[in-house]
Amino acid sequence: MTPTLVRQHRSHADSTPRVNLWTRARDWSEIQERMLVPLYETVHERLEVGPATRLLGLRCGSGLALLMAATRGAAVTGVDSSPERLALARERLLPDPAPGARSRGAARIVEGTPGDLAGARPPAYDLITAFDPIGCLAGDSEGLAGLLAEATPLARHGAAVVLVGWGPPERCATSSVLRVAAKLADPLRSTNRWRPARRDDLEEVAERAGLRIDGSGRVSCPFGYADADSAVRGLLSTGLFDTAIAATDREQVGKELAEALHPHQRPDGTVWMPNVFRYLVARVR
Repeated sequence: MTPTLVRQHRSHADSTPRVNLWTRARDWSEIQERMLVPLYETVHERLEVGPATRLLGLRCGSGLALLMAATRGAAVTGVDSSPERLALARERLLPDPAPGARSRGAARIVEGTPGDLAGARPPAYDLITAFDPIGCLAGDSEGLAGLLAEATPLARHGAAVVLVGWGPPERCATSSVLRVAAKLADPLRSTNRWRPARRDDLEEVAERAGLRIDGSGRVSCPFGYADADSAVRGLLSTGLFDTAIAATDREQVGKELAEALHPHQRPDGTVWMPNVFRYLVARVR
């Protein structure tokens, strides 16, 4: 008998996304990470990042934001749990110095969490950044709150803490594409499932962490890709579709992503999706 079932969800015992972590880290570094450059630049400018800045980057990924801060003279430390992305961050921030090359300031890359920063003595940092946007996965704010609980004791009194989230769904064209993650995800999962960003996501995290809110802003960060294949690879590298991949498979998610991208594809084949991201500036009490 010919099977008629088109999609079959995996059991919870087989819930690990079948992805190549090194390939995904490269796709993040080479395709997706640059989409947030306007956000990094805006925050660095607003907080006057420079030679006097000691910056701790949470979930620093492959280190582009840290590199941009280091080129302004800041001493930067990055922590992340992904060894693949951190390997790329080290390539960017800790290369073999060329003769006569301009110094980027001190840089340190650590695998793990802020609790793994052995030898750090408060008051150490005057800026903590969490540029990995929250607000699209159920439970992601709790994970960030845990990192902040470890990080804030390493900062001086009054240090700035920057949190980032997706803007309102109606101002983020990518929201319609991200709904593929919810459509394909295992309906029994209560965490790591896509959900629309909420207005007070960042404030709730700051308040739970005992931080004093000191302002916010919005930045336009359009997602632009050379073609649909690059868009699919870039979006999959964010991790927002991992639960959907675990419930179905990467091929199925890729096909539905490509279909969802059609309205955003231009006649020349490029993909363009205007988005707004929101950042919150808080202070360590």
